[in-house]
Amino acid sequence: MNARELILKNRSYRRFHQHEPVSIEVLRELVELARIAQSPWNQQAAKFLLCNRPERNAEIFQHLFWAARMPDWPGPAEGERPSAYIIIVGDKEISKVFPSDHVVAGTAILLGAAELGLGGCLIGAFSKKKMSNTLGLSDRYEPLLAVALGRPSETVVLDSVGPDGNTAYWHDDNGIHHVPKRSLEELILGEL
Repeated sequence: MNARELILKNRSYRRFHQHEPVSIEVLRELVELARIAQSPWNQQAAKFLLCNRPERNAEIFQHLFWAARMPDWPGPAEGERPSAYIIIVGDKEISKVFPSDHVVAGTAILLGAAELGLGGCLIGAFSKKKMSNTLGLSDRYEPLLAVALGRPSETVVLDSVGPDGNTAYWHDDNGIHHVPKRSLEELILGEL
């Protein structure tokens, strides 16, 4: 699979085959990709918690806010929830700020998941305090990102942004998830 195919396969999936497990070994392989990916300033301050146990997944799930652009959708229903999570935290003994380490790591994890036929979603919308309590984190660690993982049970298609410029994603009557993307011409300001 070339880079374009891999990136097209790597969508933000929010519905999964919840009862199809993702092994700890696979989660470790995905963190290995994050480990060898770029790290701003090479501080390597991102640390990872792996979870594939249904009861712990349920505890994590309750803290997540799904699909901010679809406020009427409460998130995946029971049976469609992630079968695993990788929680990315920042180690405050290494750095006091985490500008993008977690996003680079999360992207590496999702690209690796896509290559394995899995899908996922980067979720940064949660209460850090509640998540820290649920995970039993000391003050040394700051939760930054939850990477929801599993085998996707939804289809995601890319659409062109319409003349109104609206980029909000949406589900159609068949449950297909539509994601409008701006054109290349709109994104490139010029050639220098």
